[in-house]
Amino acid sequence: MESIRNIAIIAHVDHGKTTVVDKIMYHCQLFRDNENSGDLILDNNDLERERGITITSKNVSVQYKGTKINIIDTPGHADFGGEVERVLNMADGVCLLVDAFEGPMPQTRFVLQKALDLGLKPCVVINKVDKENCTPEEVHEKVFDLMFELGATEEQLDFPTVYGSAKNNWMSDDWKVQTDNIEPLLDMVLANVPAPKVSEGTPQMLITSLDFSAFTGRIAIGRLERGVLKEGMPISLVKRDGSIMKSRIKELHTFEGLGRKKVQEVVAGDICAIIGVEGFEIGDTIADFENPEALKTIDIDEPTMSMLFTINDSPFFGKEGKFVTSRHIRDRLTKELEKNLAMKLGETDSADKFMVFGRGVLHLSVLIETMRREGYELQIGQPQVIIKEIDGKKCEPIEELTIDLPDNLSGRAVEFVTMRKGEMLSMETKGDRMVVKFNIPSRGIIGLRNQLLTATAGEAIMAHRFIGYEPYKGEISGRNKGSLISMEKGKAIPYSIDKLQDRGKFFVEPNAEIYEGQVIGENSRSDDMCVNVTKEKKQSNVRSSGNDEKARIIPPIIFSLEEALEYIQKDEYVEVTPKSIRLRKIYLTETDRKRFKN
Repeated sequence: MESIRNIAIIAHVDHGKTTVVDKIMYHCQLFRDNENSGDLILDNNDLERERGITITSKNVSVQYKGTKINIIDTPGHADFGGEVERVLNMADGVCLLVDAFEGPMPQTRFVLQKALDLGLKPCVVINKVDKENCTPEEVHEKVFDLMFELGATEEQLDFPTVYGSAKNNWMSDDWKVQTDNIEPLLDMVLANVPAPKVSEGTPQMLITSLDFSAFTGRIAIGRLERGVLKEGMPISLVKRDGSIMKSRIKELHTFEGLGRKKVQEVVAGDICAIIGVEGFEIGDTIADFENPEALKTIDIDEPTMSMLFTINDSPFFGKEGKFVTSRHIRDRLTKELEKNLAMKLGETDSADKFMVFGRGVLHLSVLIETMRREGYELQIGQPQVIIKEIDGKKCEPIEELTIDLPDNLSGRAVEFVTMRKGEMLSMETKGDRMVVKFNIPSRGIIGLRNQLLTATAGEAIMAHRFIGYEPYKGEISGRNKGSLISMEKGKAIPYSIDKLQDRGKFFVEPNAEIYEGQVIGENSRSDDMCVNVTKEKKQSNVRSSGNDEKARIIPPIIFSLEEALEYIQKDEYVEVTPKSIRLRKIYLTETDRKRFKN
């Protein structure tokens, strides 16, 4: 049996996980010399490319010094924590990346906690040592303190470290000595990550990922814990609830480079993909046909936020999307549940409304954006946090929030967060920037990013992670400006927009199609106002001097999907279609709004 190492790469957002995987793949010559595959190779879907973040965990395998190394790349955002929890079971060790300037961040803490709890051996990579003002030694000490705080064992605390810059393609045992390749990192992995423990016995494999191929159907991916799997062999599928289904393996694949290779058998310790097993879910066990034994399934943290998904019933429904009925939306959400472990789906009293629970606005907005690109039309209500009753008290989720911003602007940040019931924990200066930590209710984070970015001219960087439930902190004031609502269906006429500009800011382009009840702007006062922007200028044949001033129209505010979700109020929906994102009132006509006003 060839020797195998299974390693997961974990870190905070933008500390360089996917870049390190790129360099490892180049170093191990996965590509021909004339084949330049660019950078961030594993971020292969459009959304990941556009946002520059990793959303789903993926694995790739490389050969180095006669050893096969399976590398699992994971996302860094708290919202995608479910992806990390799901795949850590496949690894025997983790490679913890830490930015030499920023040090351990909230997400470093979250993923490291999960890895230490599973008893994985950490190897530390202090990346980006080419940054100005960076302090690699201090960061190394901070990582040690963090591990100690998280209750690491003696063996885990004795972790090896390499320093380097993945972007510049070098790693070294000493950050002052620059080398010309990343071998020290791979040598560290070989020396310190244990080979998979293989115990004798019947086959056992926990399904941790699934893939889909239109040709062969659903594919189960996981690491074989013990025993041997062979092509064509009968197996038992042990479900999460303990029920057992009999099945047969049609084909077996192991990972090789970025692709897969068909094999006759897989030995324990390797990560493989199984084709031909039906009806499985993530967290089920593939076990022996005769006497199946289940493995412990995956623990996933609870969701903290919910959104209402409903069919698009605006006057413009069905113009752009292919899938518009509630059946389409229900099928798509149920399909998403299979892959997306941290998401849950709840029924409501109406057949065309669904409650979707997730980890945060980003988690659910990535799902909405994916559906929108697949041709779905739907509407989404205001994000709500999940409130629980604990010991008879109303409790809400609390998060730890870290804001990194220029020190001359830190006063504004503190002011915004305290208005939203946040408590400041610490402030520390790093160069000419300030890092401020708070505890804040999850409700307070919705809509905070926009305000902060506006107040700091785009300089603020926010990161947050869920801590736990605490007693309800009281009301948080929402947006203090009302909406401008369209009275008529038609085209937005530049002349009308120009005349109404002193009433507020607009969200629609001149000549855009609008409908009654659509939110087309923000009022400068706190109440909602109905305006008619479809009125044209009266044409008469009497010439008058000085009446034809030129219309000077301020460019409209165009929302991204997250901004729109964070902007809306209780009585509004975001209408999402493949080509547009519109805001609207739930009740489109003025009389209905007055009638149903609580």
